[in-house]
This record gives sequence, C-alpha cells and structure tokens, in this order.
Amino acid sequence: MTDATTGAGAVAGPDLTTAATSTTEQAPRVRRRVPTRSPYRAPSGGRLGRPLAALPWALPAFLFVGVLLVYPFFRSLYGSFFDDNGFTSSFTGLDNYARLADDPIFGRSLLNTVLWVAGTLLLPVLAGLLVAVATHRMRFGGLAQLVIVLPYALAPAATAVLWNFMLTSDGAVNQVLRAVGLDSWAQSWLLEWPQNTLSMIAASTWQATGINVVLFVIGLRAIPQETVEAAQLDGAKGWRMFRYITLPQLRALTVVVVGMAIVNSLKAFDMIWVITKGGPSRSSETLALTMYREAFRLFHVGYGSAIALVLSVVVVASSWMYLRRQMPESAAGART
Repeated sequence: MTDATTGAGAVAGPDLTTAATSTTEQAPRVRRRVPTRSPYRAPSGGRLGRPLAALPWALPAFLFVGVLLVYPFFRSLYGSFFDDNGFTSSFTGLDNYARLADDPIFGRSLLNTVLWVAGTLLLPVLAGLLVAVATHRMRFGGLAQLVIVLPYALAPAATAVLWNFMLTSDGAVNQVLRAVGLDSWAQSWLLEWPQNTLSMIAASTWQATGINVVLFVIGLRAIPQETVEAAQLDGAKGWRMFRYITLPQLRALTVVVVGMAIVNSLKAFDMIWVITKGGPSRSSETLALTMYREAFRLFHVGYGSAIALVLSVVVVASSWMYLRRQMPESAAGART
C-alpha cells in the first residue's frame, strides 16, 4: 500500500509540474511599448516664435481691414481739420468741430439718431422676442414666423418705396382711414417732425423684426429640454416660465441682438434717403444722412469729415460700453 501510493504520487507529481511549466511557457508575453519621438519638431524661438509663425496667414486680413477701415478713419480725422470744398483746402484747426455746436441741423440730426436708437431697441427687438416666444410651441407657429420674416427678405430700398407709397398724403394709410370713417386720423405723415421720423421707424420695425424672430427662435430651440421640464415640475408656467427660465437662457443671444440693433440704428441711411431724403427742410436727417449731404452734396468735405468722425466715435463708444457691461454678466450666467 505504501509503495503503491508513493508510486502513484511519484507518477502524478512530474505530470503536474510539466503541465504548469507548459502553461507558463504558452502564456503570451506582454511587451511594453516604448514611446518614440514624433518626427515633428516645434518651431524654434520659444513663445515668440509661435505668434510670428501665424503672422503670414493673418497678414491679408490685416491689410484688408487697414485699407477699408483704418485708413479711411485717419483720413477723415485729418480732413476734419481743413476747410475743404473739393477744389481748395485750408487748415482751420478745430473750427469744424466748433461749428457742430452752433449748427441746428446737426442738433436735429443728433436727436433723430437718438430716436432711431430708442425706437429700434423698443420695437423690433421686443416684437421679435414676443413673436418668437408666442409662436415657439404653436401648432402653426412656423407659418406665423414665416409671415413675419418675409419682409426681411426685401431690400431696404424696396421697403422704403413701399412705405413711401403708403404714407404720402393721399397714400394707402390715409385712404383706409377715410374709408372706415376715421378722417380725423388722416394726416401728412412725412411732412412734419417728429411724425416723419416716427413713421420711418415704424417702417424699419416692419422689416427688421423678422431677423430678430429668427435669432430668438434659434435661441429658444437651444434651451435644454431638461431645464424646461424641471421648471414645469416645480409649477412654473406662463409669465413665471418666461421670466425665470426663458429670459435668462436667452441673455447671451439678447446681447448680440441688441448690439446689432444699436449699430444699425446709428447708421440708418437708405430708408430715410428713399422716403424723405432727409426732408422736409432736413428735419428727418440722421447723423449718417447729414454727413453724406454735407460731404457729397454740398461739398463741405471738412465739415462732413467732422460729422463722420463724431458718428464713428458714437458708434464705437456706445457699442463698447454696452458690450463691456453685458458680456461679463452673460458669461457668468452661462457658467451658472
């Protein structure tokens, strides 16, 4: 018994050792990959070399901006110190700027520009926001949005011709008012100030509301559905949903829309020129129109350059102050 057991153990022992050894020899070996150096080498020069390497690619853009923006600005600045009628030129210093303070036409055009800014902010932006929110979840909301957006496809000059036909003394608006028995409401919309300026602001609102609707609809579709559903579970609906959910989510987009409206209203020109040409008696001119008339119609190039410089400063300053105030708050709201 002892020999048999020992013999069996002696026989089984070498078999198990051999099996373990063969299993170990058959196991795949894991090779560690040694990282190799990339054939690409960063350009020498340290931190200074990287921006300079991109300079050739940005140079065409710099030249484009310089030729179309920077050079005309400094050329207008230089020309504003001269009395230039297109044929003769003499240095006058700051006389053109002193003339601005005493010019009633410049004062009226500045007031009209302020009206355009206020009207463009209150009417097209507000109307675009309300239309976008009201039609966002309607059954035929897309069709309603299309009707509002269609006027934006028209050229500003075509829109001006249409509204000129409607707002003349015997135009469509007065004819409709007389047809429904409102003769007292019929008036000369384009012949008196401030009615002429307000009428053209209404025409601009009719056209500009469409692009604001498009932008706000895009912003509404970008609001996370989880946020809306969570607010609905908390009982938010109607005004509370709009006040505490929709408006904060559209804040960054609203900054862009309002910024565009400010710049476009400050340089309003084409619609005013087609409808009234700044009349009557230059009462409906804005700064852009006054600059054009003085420089290219009356050949007061130096005085027109001074007005252009004032307009440029107003546009840049107002845009910078608005964006500087709004963008940090918008970024903080987005992070939250």
